[in-house]
Amino acid sequence: MKQLLLVFIGGGLGSSLRYWIGTYLNSYKSGIPYGTFAANIIGSLIIGMVLGFSLKNNGVSSNTVLFIATGFCGGFTTFSAFAYENHLFLKSGDFMGFAIYTILSFIIGFAAVFLGMWVVKFL
Repeated sequence: MKQLLLVFIGGGLGSSLRYWIGTYLNSYKSGIPYGTFAANIIGSLIIGMVLGFSLKNNGVSSNTVLFIATGFCGGFTTFSAFAYENHLFLKSGDFMGFAIYTILSFIIGFAAVFLGMWVVKFL
């Protein structure tokens, strides 16, 4: 039950922060979802760092990993918003925006996870 509560609280905090970032960074005028992009990249970096610390230091508790990686990062990053925003690009006929957003999200997202794990090696 404790683990479920940790994931629940972490997810609520992550979702709230993602909402705030989206409110301030998503550009409804241009249609570019900077907020979702930023949340996904920052979340990828955080999860890479958390998992890197977990692998480097056996002292990181499974509850900490559940709270931050599963809860916070799970609530903070969002595939559903990413998919919906890509739908909007396609619906509006902005195929270039769709391609750039999708490709950059995957490449930079993966790179951020690896960067997070790499940074931890030097801490």
